[in-house]
Amino acid sequence: MEMVATSKMKRAQDRVVAARPYATILGEVISSLYSPELAERFPLLRQPKQVKRAAVILLTSNRGLAGGFNSNLIKEGRSLLGRLEEEGTAVDFHVVGKKGLGYFKYVGREIASSRIDITDRPTAEDASALISELMQAFADGHLDAVYVVYASFKSVISTPAVWQRVLPVTPPSQEDTDAEKGPRHDYLLFPSAEKILGELLPSYVRNAVYRALVETAAGEQAARRTAMKNATDNASEMINVLRRTFNRARQAQITQEIAEIVGGAAALG
Repeated sequence: MEMVATSKMKRAQDRVVAARPYATILGEVISSLYSPELAERFPLLRQPKQVKRAAVILLTSNRGLAGGFNSNLIKEGRSLLGRLEEEGTAVDFHVVGKKGLGYFKYVGREIASSRIDITDRPTAEDASALISELMQAFADGHLDAVYVVYASFKSVISTPAVWQRVLPVTPPSQEDTDAEKGPRHDYLLFPSAEKILGELLPSYVRNAVYRALVETAAGEQAARRTAMKNATDNASEMINVLRRTFNRARQAQITQEIAEIVGGAAALG
């Protein structure tokens, strides 16, 4: 299982790395096009004064044997739910993965929707299916915010559970973009900034959910690899201890038998 997880982790890590440049450039373009005047025309940019109703999407895995991976995600999800409800926000809770679904069913938490058919190779279609209805609900004013709880893949040994607000869209500030990417790029806009934003904003939200899916998948395999390596090391150590114990008992028995033979021979002589 450690070797299988290592192989899957490498492919999942490649998907994470491949998804990041697109997300960075997409955020840069939206930041360059954004203006307060245009923001008033796009529902996905609506910044509510008070979050009365929100949706939370919790991403977990379908399988265990991954150490504390799922328990950390569930803990982060419970923490976010508690904070929102303490602030008086009504929360629609959506769960992805058998582990999260099983836990919250056990504790009696009401779940708005659940998905257990997303594999460890998530696709853009999976992300679109998760967020499309919530985007429409936000655009129609039925939701004031949408959060995603997922595992952030920082490295093989660091996949902390975090949450991100994907709606309303908050474009990266131009200062942050310039600091990361250097001088600001000039764009030739066709047909217009308004029409381009209309296409890019839903893509930006779907991409944020897709990144959360692929990072969670990579984090699951990294956690499983670590857990299985620890299990292998512990089993090897246990085998060595048992082997030494067996050899000591066997040697003591042989020594005792030799002593009895020598004593018997001496008595006969």
